[in-house]
Amino acid sequence: MVQVSDEIEQRVELRERKLPESLESLGRLAWNYWWSWTGGGTSVFRDLDPSVWEECEHNPRRLLMQVSEFRLAQMATDPVYCERVRQLAERFDQYVEDVRTWESHTDKRITRSNPVAYFCAEYGIHNSLPFYSGGLGILAGDHLKSASDLRLPLVAVGLLYRYGYFRQRLRRDGWQEEHYGETQPNVLPIHLVRDEGGEPVRVEVLMRGRNVKAQAWRVDVGRVQLYLLDTNIEENEDTDRLVTGHLYGGDRETRMVQEMMLGIGGIRLLRRLRIEPHVFHLNEGHSAFLTLELAREIREAEGVSFHEAARLVKECCVFTTHTPIAAGNDEFIVPLIEKCFGSSYEESLGLSHEDFINMGRVRPNDEKELYALTPLAIKMCRSTNGVSRKHGEVSRALWQSLWPEHTLDEIPITHITNGVHAPTWVAPMIRSLYEKHVGGNWAEIAHNADEWKRRIDKISDEDLWRTHSLLKQRLIAFIRQRTFQKRLALNESIDYIESARTMFDADILTIGFARRVAAYKRWELLLTDPHRLLRLMNDEHRPVQFIFAGKAHPQDQGAKLILQHLSQWKHDALVRNRAVFLQDYDQEIARQLVQSVDVWMNVPRRPLEASGTSGEKVAMNGGLNLSVLDGWWLEGYDGTNGFAIGDAIPGDEISDIDEADAQSLYRTLEEEVAPTYYERDSKGIPRRWVQMMRRSIETLVPAFNSDRMVDEYARKIYL
Repeated sequence: MVQVSDEIEQRVELRERKLPESLESLGRLAWNYWWSWTGGGTSVFRDLDPSVWEECEHNPRRLLMQVSEFRLAQMATDPVYCERVRQLAERFDQYVEDVRTWESHTDKRITRSNPVAYFCAEYGIHNSLPFYSGGLGILAGDHLKSASDLRLPLVAVGLLYRYGYFRQRLRRDGWQEEHYGETQPNVLPIHLVRDEGGEPVRVEVLMRGRNVKAQAWRVDVGRVQLYLLDTNIEENEDTDRLVTGHLYGGDRETRMVQEMMLGIGGIRLLRRLRIEPHVFHLNEGHSAFLTLELAREIREAEGVSFHEAARLVKECCVFTTHTPIAAGNDEFIVPLIEKCFGSSYEESLGLSHEDFINMGRVRPNDEKELYALTPLAIKMCRSTNGVSRKHGEVSRALWQSLWPEHTLDEIPITHITNGVHAPTWVAPMIRSLYEKHVGGNWAEIAHNADEWKRRIDKISDEDLWRTHSLLKQRLIAFIRQRTFQKRLALNESIDYIESARTMFDADILTIGFARRVAAYKRWELLLTDPHRLLRLMNDEHRPVQFIFAGKAHPQDQGAKLILQHLSQWKHDALVRNRAVFLQDYDQEIARQLVQSVDVWMNVPRRPLEASGTSGEKVAMNGGLNLSVLDGWWLEGYDGTNGFAIGDAIPGDEISDIDEADAQSLYRTLEEEVAPTYYERDSKGIPRRWVQMMRRSIETLVPAFNSDRMVDEYARKIYL
């Protein structure tokens, strides 16, 4: 995530500048995030000035504002660099001007005139666009990129958060502190949406008895447009300017009005832009109020009953749920619904107050039940799906009460397993291998599992291992630099600061564990038997080193305690060079980890991992997964492409399950993972390990990429 430092803000007067003729196309490229996933895109901006690139936290528009005049002149007269810029611009023009469309060879109902409208509360397009917190946002970003690559007509709607998601700082005692920096839209590569007269497009939503206005910003993601609503405008009261203040911050009332703006305001924005979607995709329940706004429109236009309007809404709305527990769904007390909506909205729907409240309840008229967005979305959408096969099963059981006359097998909740956008997450060196042995269109060939396997088999053990080893050396350098800087900033002891320069070893088995800090993700499972773990880490012949990263929700004190416990572990002399926690987990840290670790560990308590996607990114780079059989790994694991922890059958007592899984984790590390990694031939290559790497690539890339996911949504859900 990106925030502008105060130092830079004070030192530089930000302004657009005229670029040298040979570099003019950089200005055009910076305004479309296509560069972030195309080969050579990132390096073209980075190489313009690597130090400024880091200072700007990979924001290309800000880079072009801040790079020195002399450096621009240098690069503008470097023929090799200018040719790279020219070729990238040429490829971009070919990409956006490609007249072929998804509907031309599949179906005529989803078109540029009638696209998919995708609604989500967060989007992880790139770390320079700070409007995401974790997995949901990253998935949404990958969904948009694949829609662009597949030429599937799609527009997306979200919110522009003034302060984004928090930046993480750990005190010397390991306690997490949150820091928010203000987002500066005027230096992001996003456009303020204006009407034909040049005036900003505005929408209004009545909430808490006041009309709250929002302007809109457009983010270009390849061929896809993402629109972000922003209430931080002078016409609004100070409280209302903060409706789009913090992502997942504030109290329940703030969450409520944010979701009103996303759902209701989002529909009104599409109307202002004259966009008539074929289908509305609610990605998680945050946007569920859009269904009520559609019903209100139909009633107003056609004078029909709410029941008839709801039937028509249901025909054009689909819903994806991402949580396997009821408590993970947004719920509100009835007085808060009454305060935020008032009485006029339910009257415009032709509903009594009781019927309006019942729309968000599983059990009508149960005054003890809160108003929840997931039941509302399920009732108002023609399709509901989970995000893995197991999650589909869990969701049918979780929401069976909405269909009291049906058996569990008859509950109409399906699943589409999540995938990740391969061009975004594959390391440039791995991409180069794919281009050499699979072809320049390797991402498209991955759609054909048999052909993909045949071509991946051409990659030699030597090439695959050498490439992975180089990426791992890069990761170690990254860890040392980040850790040194953090320890220096905390004024740690000189010895502890200096030890960062030599910590970790590229020849040692390296395991990554990075995810949100939450109890069900079982961060402490690895610490169940500290002595056994220390023996693993410091084994004379087969040592293991661990990289941790992740954030605890600001209001989750239990998660912060887990994080503090792990962080304090650093003071153990036997741990110092074998384990590290990387602060402020974001897309950039994620890329470094998933592209380079030997093993990705995941130990959620079954069946609470709805899907998970980080391990899919690791597989695309040849890393191996060591995971509990839950979510996507339950579908992906075949006994030859990674490692399984425990079994797929849960027990009765949580403590017994945790103990059994901890023992399985240790045993798998000791008896399978470490021995296989350290088994080398005369050339120093772990042949069995490399065969598992290749098997991981062959079996998992075709099945768990977002192109497959989006195409499946289009064919099975949108149509």
